[in-house]
Amino acid sequence: MKKTVRVRYFAVLREQRGLDEEQVATEAATAGDLYEELRKRHRFAFPADRLRVAINGNFESWAAAIRDGDALAFMPPVAGG
Repeated sequence: MKKTVRVRYFAVLREQRGLDEEQVATEAATAGDLYEELRKRHRFAFPADRLRVAINGNFESWAAAIRDGDALAFMPPVAGG
């Protein structure tokens, strides 16, 4: 079933995509499925196991179901000093 979700990108993902956020129409069932779909489409460098995902402001597992209208955020590791 097709759904529309809002996706926010941070750090290197934002740089690779060239956007802070976008609306995405998808048939992905889980956060992991959606990330893999977007990873292929936008050629993101990071595999999912190197990232964190939040759905509607809460950190979730990659197996978490996504629903129409959800807001997801993909966050790569950050380096600092």
